[in-house]
Amino acid sequence: MRSYLLLLISTTLFLSCDRIIEVTPAQKDRPLINYVNPFIGTGGHGHTYPGATMPFGMMQLSPDTRLDGWDGCSGYHYDDEYIYGFSHTHLSGTGVSDYGDILLMPSTTINFNNGADGNAGYRDHFSHDNEIAQPGYYKVHLDSTNIDVELTVAERSGVHKYAFAKADSLRNYLILDLDHRDEVLDAKVDTLSTTELSGYRHSKAWANKQMLFYYIKTSHPFKFMKQSSSLLISKKGEKANKAALKFDNPKNEPIIIKIGISAVDESGAKNNLETEIGDKSFEEVKQEAQAKWEKQLEKIIVESSNTEYKTNFYTSLYHTMLAPNLYQDVDGRYRGMDLEVHQTTDFKYYTVFSLWDTYRAAHPLYTIIEEKRTNDFINTMLAKYDEGGIIPIWDLSGNYTGCMIGYHGIPVIADAYIKGIRGYDTEKAFEAMIHSATRDKLGLKVYKEFGFIPVEEESESVSKTLEYAYDDWTIAQVAKEMGDGEMYETFIKRAQSYKNVFDPETGFMRGRMRNKWFAPFDPFEVNFNYTEANAWQYSFYVPQDITGFTKLLGGKKMLEKKLDELFTAESQTSGRDQADITGLIGQYAHGNEPSHHMAYLYNFINKPWKTQERVHEIMTTMYHDAPDGISGNEDCGQMSAWYVFSSLGFYPVTPGTSEYVIGKPLFDKATINLENGNQFTITAENLNEENRYIASAKMNGSAHPYSYLKHSDILDGGALTFEMSTSPSRWGKHPAHSPKTEIKDHLFTPAPFIEQGDIAFKGETTIVLGSVEKDAEIYFALSKKEPFKRYRKPITISQPTTLRTYTDTRHGQSTVIETQFFQINENLSIQLDAEYANAYNAGGNDALIDGIRGTVDFRTGTWQGYSDQDVIATLDLSKNQTINSIEVGFLQDQRSWIFYPTEVSYLISQDGKTYTEVFKENYESSKKDDAIAIRNITATPNTNARYIKVVAKTVGPVPEWHLGYDYDGKAWLFLDEIVIR
Repeated sequence: MRSYLLLLISTTLFLSCDRIIEVTPAQKDRPLINYVNPFIGTGGHGHTYPGATMPFGMMQLSPDTRLDGWDGCSGYHYDDEYIYGFSHTHLSGTGVSDYGDILLMPSTTINFNNGADGNAGYRDHFSHDNEIAQPGYYKVHLDSTNIDVELTVAERSGVHKYAFAKADSLRNYLILDLDHRDEVLDAKVDTLSTTELSGYRHSKAWANKQMLFYYIKTSHPFKFMKQSSSLLISKKGEKANKAALKFDNPKNEPIIIKIGISAVDESGAKNNLETEIGDKSFEEVKQEAQAKWEKQLEKIIVESSNTEYKTNFYTSLYHTMLAPNLYQDVDGRYRGMDLEVHQTTDFKYYTVFSLWDTYRAAHPLYTIIEEKRTNDFINTMLAKYDEGGIIPIWDLSGNYTGCMIGYHGIPVIADAYIKGIRGYDTEKAFEAMIHSATRDKLGLKVYKEFGFIPVEEESESVSKTLEYAYDDWTIAQVAKEMGDGEMYETFIKRAQSYKNVFDPETGFMRGRMRNKWFAPFDPFEVNFNYTEANAWQYSFYVPQDITGFTKLLGGKKMLEKKLDELFTAESQTSGRDQADITGLIGQYAHGNEPSHHMAYLYNFINKPWKTQERVHEIMTTMYHDAPDGISGNEDCGQMSAWYVFSSLGFYPVTPGTSEYVIGKPLFDKATINLENGNQFTITAENLNEENRYIASAKMNGSAHPYSYLKHSDILDGGALTFEMSTSPSRWGKHPAHSPKTEIKDHLFTPAPFIEQGDIAFKGETTIVLGSVEKDAEIYFALSKKEPFKRYRKPITISQPTTLRTYTDTRHGQSTVIETQFFQINENLSIQLDAEYANAYNAGGNDALIDGIRGTVDFRTGTWQGYSDQDVIATLDLSKNQTINSIEVGFLQDQRSWIFYPTEVSYLISQDGKTYTEVFKENYESSKKDDAIAIRNITATPNTNARYIKVVAKTVGPVPEWHLGYDYDGKAWLFLDEIVIR
């Protein structure tokens, strides 16, 4: 009898109330790999790939159908009709492109053109009707050449199998393309024998320098090797980026290509192949790969009559196991963050940590089903700390990508530590956590100084403040567990920094620009204050202190009202187009990670049935058995981890605690098979489409009134049983039975903010100060020399001033905040005959004459931005006077679609009707230039005038070479400070 029919026939026994309770674990009805559909996520914006790989393996052997573009990040998109070849590394669900290394393509002709320019090239047409994808295996028929391709893998090596048509027995060719996709820094192809090749490809894309080596062994000898740059046969040591092999195959047998890869060297690639695959046949490798996947998927068994639910579940579980990726040879050698070779046999070394995404649910899932691997992940992070200086934020092949925000390796370590997973140097881990949190980059310098990040100091200031605060809370939990009172106090105070970006008037988290709330404010607007989100999608992000956040809103009823509004708001955003914001239910955006915990917040306010309603809605509308069955980028397992957890019936709202918040189970029964040998079984009795509410729950036979469970409940094994009903019940309603996160000690005082008043003003301005704390006393001083006095009424300022303020409460004094006020010449006014974007208003209508200069980072809010329009600005000096010079500043950041103007002209007038041109200059602004720079354009007319008109002409549609060209992108003009002397 097959092994899968024998799995889990045992019965779990445990004692409850002096009686023995019998629980039969969930059983599988067929091999679990049959429920995995690797095509889910390959359409829409899922950015997954369908090819063969191993759980957390180094090699991802998959077809490439797309060379560039955002929806080509994985190299494959379901809408495509041509395959360019089969490369050996791919990223799963990312929003940035990389990999696609060592492309191989069987062919019946020799043509080094990949077909991207419309020529036939070596690409080949295919149909999904002739395509199969399974865990560890992929097969496709190439229509144009009539070749059948099969792929399978081991961890660091893979096998291609090509069956050519009989008519082409003399034309068995293989194209090797090292130029495919990324910029190649260096590459080499060596012919070692008539059946062996080796070499390397060093490339630049998301990773600045990715180093990959390969060794290829062919089943049949090849008679010659043709290079793209030469017709000569390659000799050892001779470099060529493209080559063609012609096989000697008179019997027209299947051609077998075996390949090993390594980040260390060519000998490492050969050793990986020989150790893992050696003389094994294609079928043997495939069977081993699929057996390992079956064992991997057996970590969780679910029962349901709904096949689509099971397909979604096992595909999601499969996706959570595609990254991080092994990045170490079989002998223990690996390339570290210093790009040097290191060696260890103490743990396995990994790369591709998409931590801004995966710390939320994927890594907490690993603490349940991947304890040993979690220790390896953390040991890897500590090695990267030694090699590169910090715990990685988003590392790729030994490179820091500089992508995303926070320092989210820290909560991964903290979550594991709090749950008792400690197979690493815990003291060193604590040192690394503190070190990473005390740097000065990415806004940390001002965050440490002020307790928040001002808009003008760092982009995405609100999101960074909120994410840093949570990360700091996880450090505090480890410090407390370790008995380090000093570090606990430091970081538990920093964990309250979220209060400094909470606007009590609107109830949203908002940017503070020069200590004023960024305005005009639209919670639907996607702008540079948030990371891939708007105010709706970040204002609920306080998982470490939901009680404190609830108090700021005004209590549980207000949080409930705010959550209801979130899910019922109009499903449209304003401001910047952000492709990541997808899967909208109101303003809840399931397609992006900041929203993932929100549906579970109802449990914290004693309304668990609302969590059950929303979680069921998300599970059944945002996940489908279809190529576009994921509502956003899969993001290296996070989108799928949400589904795995939620369908089991619980979710880690706050990693760093040992608790999970209960939602609503999707399966009749599910069993988690733990590494310690225990089993935890979740049963939902009377579950159906109508019975979606939890009427009651039992843990190991005893009543479980709590709407949460503990990590130890799972690890100890046993059974959680839900009784389902058609309507909400009182289960989980009592406050004592609800989850809670609350910061109770070392409370800090938020800094005061400016409620009213103009930073740049004419004549005078009246300043009104405010505080998040209702009982706070605010103090101020109007210069650095003046003593502070208590604020009791609005302050009038009539000259350039530096305002200093702080708040005092029973918890202590806040940080002192300094704000510089600028006085605009009363005789100067400006008229704008173009409409700036609200997100880039830089302070409003007078921003171009307010005396505040823009920095090179446009996202700090100091530049005024105009999309797809010429800018015409007319200054009125109030009287005729001598104009010695006119200067206007322009910004260039072409990657952000910001171009210098193509033409700038200055005109002057004495009556405001008749204008004379005194300066005009044209610029090659559409020419590609990666530099982020400021250009001040100056004219010296030395003549009298009252009116000055500045005209700057836009590039218009972005040039053909630009990434945005295929999306009909329009260029932006960014101006700041028109200076008249």
